[in-house]
Amino acid sequence: MERNLKNVLVISFGFLLLFTAYGGLQSLQSSLNSEEGLGVASLSVLYAALILSSMFLPPILIKKLGCKWTIAISMCCYIAFSLGNFYASWYTLIPTSVILGLGGAPLWSAKCTYLTIAGTSYAEKAGKNAKDIINQYFGVFFLVFQSSGIWGNLISSLILSQSSTKVEISEEDLECCGAYNCLTDTTNTTGSAKPSSSLIYTLLGVYTASGVLAVLLVIIFLDQIKSDQAETEKGKLEAPSFWSTFLATFRHLKDKRQCLLIPLTMYSGFEQGFLSGDYTKVYVTCALGIQYVGYVMICFAAVNSLCSLLFGKISQFTGRKLLFALATVTNTACIIALLLWKPHPKQLAVFFVFPALWGLSDAVWQTQTNGLYGILFEKHKEAAFANYRLWESLGFVIAFGYSTKLQVYIKLYILLSVLVLSMVTYGAVEYLEAKSSPGTPNATKKENERPPSQETCM
Repeated sequence: MERNLKNVLVISFGFLLLFTAYGGLQSLQSSLNSEEGLGVASLSVLYAALILSSMFLPPILIKKLGCKWTIAISMCCYIAFSLGNFYASWYTLIPTSVILGLGGAPLWSAKCTYLTIAGTSYAEKAGKNAKDIINQYFGVFFLVFQSSGIWGNLISSLILSQSSTKVEISEEDLECCGAYNCLTDTTNTTGSAKPSSSLIYTLLGVYTASGVLAVLLVIIFLDQIKSDQAETEKGKLEAPSFWSTFLATFRHLKDKRQCLLIPLTMYSGFEQGFLSGDYTKVYVTCALGIQYVGYVMICFAAVNSLCSLLFGKISQFTGRKLLFALATVTNTACIIALLLWKPHPKQLAVFFVFPALWGLSDAVWQTQTNGLYGILFEKHKEAAFANYRLWESLGFVIAFGYSTKLQVYIKLYILLSVLVLSMVTYGAVEYLEAKSSPGTPNATKKENERPPSQETCM
């Protein structure tokens, strides 16, 4: 048990170090590399590469390299992105975004495979239920990993707040902040002026070192899975070829319920993309300065983590419909308020209210949509979760893709429209489910209790 727990902790802290760097960098992309929309373009390319990667790379890499080395090499892809930011241009950021995207899917798949094998192996030796042990391991992992958003953003805020070039933001410049923003780089002229190169290099140096530490931690301390254990899992991974996985993903679209869930799944990408790509730049950086982006995103990450835990517990009592209704009302209120609000430095607290409410909504979208896929498509989990990843990533790609081309108020209307459509189609799914199994509402409720750990592997 001690050895297995040690391996779980090594993976957990490796991911914590790696995503402390990546999470902080992602939040800053739209503000740090705003020229010609380079930052958000790089994120759009990143998620497009992630879609391609998740289609075929994980089984091939895990089969050839094993879980340990797949994790280590995939982590190096994330370090490449940090290095690309040192000299941010179209020739450095776009290729390193592609590299990160290609490494993302194998990293998560190898982590899931490793924890599953470790849990199954210990359960067999101890004569315990494998599912219980695996869920415990995933619980430990997410407990450690979820705090990465807090540390990454805290580092960026502490370093960037050292800037000596703080300038008062004029009322004229503040007119360019908010929903009716000016589609020029005036949002980056005054108080939101770019920090000095030395501060940016210090920040990127810390992030790169964090990534390198993650790789070293895995290489030195993570045990390779024994060949006999790995063979069993490799057998499972060998079976589906790229084409069979690809075709199964799209064959799954024959299921009416899957088609109806596409808007809800894409909305998850849209709303996360808006917060990290638009809210951070046009509201926070524009009116307060780039040094506040980290603090605002910490607020989002902290509320998101707490609510994920809370909603996972209370969903068995409330059912998912009530939680989806809560998230819809909260998100709609935020979108309408963002359309009306003119950000001003004197209203500091308001800048934190929005990410807090957004975190509450996002916790519902993440936990309940994952759970819904697990319940509805129990017999075709792989194809269902491949669709989940595909459509959510497509939401990110579109949100980051049009980020620099449209004014924020148009993006907010798009967000609201997709949300309304999502709820209509989600309602249709619930109606179809109620029609097909009218006497079993409790069964669905019980299914909702299940931790989403397994689902995040797919």
